[in-house]
Amino acid sequence: MIDADQWGSARLDTWCSLWNEPVRGWDFSEFEGRVEESEPPWSYEEIVRHAFERAGSALDIGTGGGEFLLRLQDQLPIEVHATEGWERNLDVARRALEPLGIEVREYDAEEHDRLPYPDRSLDVVLARHEACCAKEVVRVLRDGGWFITQQVDGRNLADLSAHFGAEPRYPDVTLEWFRAEVERAGLIVEQAEEWSGPIRFDSVDTLVSYLRYMPWHLPKDFSVEAYAQELIALDERVEPLEFTERRFLIVAHLPEPEPPPADPFTGRQIRPAASRIVL
Repeated sequence: MIDADQWGSARLDTWCSLWNEPVRGWDFSEFEGRVEESEPPWSYEEIVRHAFERAGSALDIGTGGGEFLLRLQDQLPIEVHATEGWERNLDVARRALEPLGIEVREYDAEEHDRLPYPDRSLDVVLARHEACCAKEVVRVLRDGGWFITQQVDGRNLADLSAHFGAEPRYPDVTLEWFRAEVERAGLIVEQAEEWSGPIRFDSVDTLVSYLRYMPWHLPKDFSVEAYAQELIALDERVEPLEFTERRFLIVAHLPEPEPPPADPFTGRQIRPAASRIVL
């Protein structure tokens, strides 16, 4: 640990204060103008809006603070459900979504075996940057139902993690792995894409504040005091604070139900009617 006198306690105090600010929901508007990031070539929102045009029911797994559903409130299906697994976000999501008639249930795919919904009860299931079980998605989807997910690749911000001596915690979470899971569960994949692009921070202050939303990119024992040397090295860098983001998208559906034959009696043997005896 570096002696605070060598750098000045004010800087470390600022980073500690930023790191310890509470996190509520997934509203990143506070970083507007301070964080620059490129976008994937697809629009997750547009894909979901298109699916909602013909959906009567939907589920958003890992809704965060409900921010995404709030953006879509002009086009929500009649029946909408949401789950959230992070306790800090549950109350935020409920306050935001319950006025819209959306119940938010506690659910974490890494801790709970089953989604809290009946079999074959939903037309669309969404999962944006949230772990989910493909078998459970299939269980709750109706025939022909859609699964739309944008995931953070397990190697996301690996170059940033490496600066602090950490390895990615979920390196196996890739498009290839997730697609195999989805297809094994019985879904038909219509679209599968991956993307990587730069994200740039205007200062270490911003970086520390940003990372409090996603501490899994840092060592498990991370604290500002313990990793002051690494933070100072970033603060003294001449080159921009730029790192690499990774995302992937899968759009898939269950097979459509078989339509009934035009003639329901095709292929059946029809017994001739018995002769009527007239007395």
